[in-house]
This record gives sequence, C-alpha cells and structure tokens, in this order.
Amino acid sequence: MIRSVLKPLSAALAAALLLAACGSEAPETAAPAAPAAPAAPAAPEKLSIDVASLPPLPVFQASDLDPTISACTDLNGYVNSKWLAANPVPADRTTWGSFEMLGERSLGVQKQIVEKLAVKQDVAGVEKVIGDFWATGMDEAAAEAAGLTPIQPILDQIAALSTPQELAAFVRDAHADGRGMLFGFGGESDFQDSSQVIAYVTQDGLGLPDKTYYAGDEHKAEREAYVAHIESMLKLAGADEAGARAQAAAIIAIETQLAEVSYSTEEMSRDVSKYYNPVSVADADAKTPLLPWAEFFKANGMSAPAMFSMSNPEFFARLNGMLEQTPVADWQAYLHFHVIDSAAPFLSKAYADQNFAFYGKTLRGQEEQKPRWKRVLDTVNGTVGEALGEIYVEVAFPPESKAQMEKLVANLSTALKARLEKLEWMTPETRAKALEKWASFNPKIGYPDKWRDWSDLSTSRDSYIANIMAAARFNHAYQVAKIGKPKDKSEWGMTPQTVNAYYNPLLNEIVFPAAILQPPFFDPSADLATNYGGIGAVIGHEMLHGYDDQGSRFDANGTFANWWQPSDAEGFKARTAMLVEQFNGYEALDGKHVNGALTLGENIADLGGLTVAYDAMKLASGADFVDPMNDGFSQDQRFFMNWATVWRRGFTDKELAVRLVTDSHAPARFRAIGTPSNLPTFAAAFGCKSGDPMVRDGEKRIAIW
Repeated sequence: MIRSVLKPLSAALAAALLLAACGSEAPETAAPAAPAAPAAPAAPEKLSIDVASLPPLPVFQASDLDPTISACTDLNGYVNSKWLAANPVPADRTTWGSFEMLGERSLGVQKQIVEKLAVKQDVAGVEKVIGDFWATGMDEAAAEAAGLTPIQPILDQIAALSTPQELAAFVRDAHADGRGMLFGFGGESDFQDSSQVIAYVTQDGLGLPDKTYYAGDEHKAEREAYVAHIESMLKLAGADEAGARAQAAAIIAIETQLAEVSYSTEEMSRDVSKYYNPVSVADADAKTPLLPWAEFFKANGMSAPAMFSMSNPEFFARLNGMLEQTPVADWQAYLHFHVIDSAAPFLSKAYADQNFAFYGKTLRGQEEQKPRWKRVLDTVNGTVGEALGEIYVEVAFPPESKAQMEKLVANLSTALKARLEKLEWMTPETRAKALEKWASFNPKIGYPDKWRDWSDLSTSRDSYIANIMAAARFNHAYQVAKIGKPKDKSEWGMTPQTVNAYYNPLLNEIVFPAAILQPPFFDPSADLATNYGGIGAVIGHEMLHGYDDQGSRFDANGTFANWWQPSDAEGFKARTAMLVEQFNGYEALDGKHVNGALTLGENIADLGGLTVAYDAMKLASGADFVDPMNDGFSQDQRFFMNWATVWRRGFTDKELAVRLVTDSHAPARFRAIGTPSNLPTFAAAFGCKSGDPMVRDGEKRIAIW
C-alpha cells in the first residue's frame, strides 16, 4: 500500500524481516485477565483498571466441540465450527476470532488508560503525549470545523510545482518531514554486518494491495472501484466531475507504470535478498539523476553514506523517467489525491467515510466503520504505541507470566536442540551451524528492558492531525538517527500491547509481547496441554522461523550467508516443496486457492513449531506423568484442540480474497489442520486411520524438523 503521508518511514523492510508475526499482517492488541503489580518502570501515578468491564477471554471449552464432526476428518470443524457459526464477523470488522477477541479486551484496557490520562492536569512525558492524542482525536467537532485546513499547506505546495526538479524536491522534503512518498526510506541492520545500521530505500507508491491488482481481469472490479474512489475523493476536495475523471485517469496510469516494475508481495516475501542491493551514492545517482542522493540524505539530517541499499533499482530508474516525462499536472493530481486520501481518516466525516467506503467496505468487506474511539486508539498505537505500552504493562501484565514464559522458552529450546541433533537428512557440517544458531537465540518476553524517550515530541490539545504529523517527524528523525551507528539490540519491533510474536533474523531474536501471554495462548493456571498447544507452539513457531526458507539464509550472527552444505539445501528444498503443494491444494474461496509459495515460511514454522512444542510438553510432563484426562480428553487431545482454538477465526470473503494475494499466512482454518495432518502424534491422539482426511501418511507425510 502507498505509504501514508502522516506516518513515519516505510515499514516494508521491517515487516519482511519480522519472519513473521504468528497471527496477522495487521495484528490486534490484547490485555491479560487481571491487573497486577508493576512489571516495568512505573508511570508517575499508577492507574487502576476495571477488569470486570472487559470483554471475555477466548478460552477453550469442551462445550464448543461439535460431536457431529470427527477430529480425523476436520480438526478445525470439530473444535471451531459451532463457535464460528454462533459468532459471525461483526459489522465493524473483516475478521473475527481468538486474536480479535483479545484485541477487543485490549482496547477496553487501553480506553480506560487514555480516558484517565486525558483528564489529568499538569502531566508530562508519556502521559501528556497519550492524553493529547486521545483528547484531540476524540474531538470530532474540531475535525468537522477544520475541513482540509490541517493539510492545506501541503496541498498548496503541490499546486505550486511546475518542473520535474521541483517535483523531486517535494518528494525529498516530504520524506524529511516524515511523510514518505513514492518510495520507502529507513534504517535497518546491514545484511552483511548486522551489528551496523545502514539506509535502505524500497519500492512504494501503489494505492492497491499488490502489483497484480493493476493488470488482468482477476482484480478488474477492484481496480474500477479504486478509480471511482479517487474521483469521489477529488470531488469532495472541490474538483468538478470532468476534472476528477481526468485526474483519476492520470493517477491510475502513474500507479500502473510503477506496478509494472514493482516486485509482487510473493516475490518480496519469499526472497528477502531483494531488499538488499548495496550501492554507492554515485551508482544510485546514475539510476535517478533527478533524485541526487547526497541531497536527499542531507535533507533527512544525515551525511551521505559510502553505501546504502537500493532495493529494486529498476523501480527507481522507472520512477526517475516518469518524474522527467510524465506531465507535472499528472503528478500534481497523484500527490494531491494521496495526501488527501492518507489524511482522510483524520479529517471531517465526509473524507473519513469515503476512505472507509473503498478500503474497508469495497476492498475488504467491512460493513461498518469502527467507532471513533477505536480508530483513535489504532492511531495512538500506530504513532506512539510504545508510549502507551509503557503504561499498559504497568497496569496489565503480571510479572509471574514473564517468569513462567522463561521456563516455557527454555523447554522449547531444549526440545528443538534434540530435534536438530537427530535430523537424519542433515550433514554434520550443516548441523553444527544449525546448533550454533540455536545457541545464539535471544528471547525477549513481555516488554523492552528500557523504554524509549518521548520527551522531545511536542504535542498539544490544539489539533489531532498536527499531533500525528509531529509524531511522524519525531519517529522519522528517531529512525534516521540510527543510520551509520551500531544496532541497538534492546529495541523491539512490536509494542507490548500487540497480540502477536515475531522472529528477526538480523538479530536472531524471538519476541513475545505481553499481550499474547493470555488464553488461549497462555494461562498460568492452565494444564501443560493448553499452554504447550497454545503459546508453546507459538514459541516453537518463532524459533523455527530461524530455519525457514528465508530465516535459514541468515547465520547465528544475523549475517546474510549460506551456511548449508549443497546436499542439505537440496533436501530442505525438496521437503518444503511438498509443503507448498499441500497448501496449494486448499481452496479458500470458490476457485481461489491458498498460495503455498507465499505462505511457505509460516507453514514451515507451524510444522516445526507444533512438533517441537509437543516434544517440549512431554519433556515438561516428566517420565512419571499420569494423564488426568481433563474434561474426558487426554493430554495429547487437549494439546491439539487448543492449537485449533488459537486459529479460530472467520473472515469476510473480500478480506480473505485480499489476504490470498498479500498475506504470508495461510487462512486460519488451514493452519489449524495443515500441520496436525502431518503428525503421527495427532493421528494417535484421536485414533485416526490411514485414509482419513486428517492423516497424511506414507509419501504424503511431510517431516522437516
């Protein structure tokens, strides 16, 4: 998607390297079951939360099971079909399930926090930042009165452009102001020396979800609806019918040209090397004479580096040619529209509604827009999320959860090592490297060890968009300041209130935010089967990302390097090809199948993660374990049933159609069944026989780790 002019630098590279969040491309947030003593540096005055008012937790219950469906036929149907039938996707969402229920609970906690901060007097630091964002965001009357005024200075700059050189300068200065346009720019670890941060520039500039939307008949309807949306937004801003139609045609023509030389989501997701293309400033200037990079870096507050990464040089060469040859008036239309469109959620109701009508309702099937308070919290999390997280963990994260998680991680680590040591298909040379990487895993649990300093961010109660723009500039400067310096390994790529987890291959770290450490993932009082089938599988999933088709291209130090013997690489490729074929066979919508190549990394991690979690559960149970048969089910059955509960999730058809093209995760129901069908332990747990739909045996069974 096009980078919002109200958000800081491009997150494309960071998103690709967090290999990958276990749940969703757009993760919700969550809160645990009860408040507890502070588990992090305290705010000046601890807030209290009314836990009784929060939505319920999505806990596995035996009463949810559908006895008319056999686990050997469809584990997802057996565990989830009754619940899904009784809980359709709400009108203000496009997905609904375990992740979203935790998200609702989190929003309840966050709402109580921000409401209390917004009325406090004489506050400073994170309390002031959060209070200012909430108070201005909830002032709908001020947004109605302001109209386009908050972004009018930017629109005036665009209207005054007259030459290709001025266009290029505008784009450069927009980046410097934290409003990245046309391409992404930011700092990340050097693939060849992960201890150092270098600059990356990446493709961007498209308004539709993927390059494949710009050609052919498959997405023709969405393309036509997008053009209609452009026209509607331009008319809201004052264009007449004919003018809006002509400008929309120019805009879609520009984006179509950019799409022609863009990589698809699948290409970027399944070949992380496409992000890394070291160039000198002189090399880059040869591609983009209209965008001299020394001037670009200077405008962004840094000296020109000796080297930076220019992903997809063909894209930048095409962009330069388009800036030079496409009429300035067409570019003005493009910039004018995208500035308004990306600001629309924060403007008056007419703009926000039109933005939602296309991106929410038409594109993803969301029938109703979220209430304003949820949208404001989304913005708070997207701009100053760690500031909110600092308060969140104080009121909502039990310290004992962190201690228990450390034990779980240790058990999963032991189980993974045992697996690696016994792999028959891996040579001793490659195994030694794999174990070296295993030994260097860095787990992070709950929240950062040190909090970010927000004292230089100036916010007020005057303007919502002004606060958002101030945060964009602040965040951009914060990120750019890292370039050319050693990597700060204490930083997190997610906020504590995010219901998700990730693996970063450049740091070889596995990260579990506070908000995911609750049912159905984790419960300090639950049995081993529940915790290992939930968070245990997530821990294993993130560890195995270190050995998936992309994570395995980085060594123990986070260096992009080939540490595989040729025979091992071929054996790994053959096994993963079977996984691609398995998921290609799942039909998600009529005539639309899962993309096994796009989702390969997540499917590898699921397969290995659940396998290792099962081993770890048995390790934790001990040799003298006596199965208590909770609710009449064995430990093994409960392990797999809670795994399926985690993936209890429904989608609108339109949301699912978008995800089949853009999401590196398979739809939830296929994650629930895909891995267990390859595991003999699952078949044994439920007495499944060869030939049952949930049993892949013989040559069909896929075993990697």
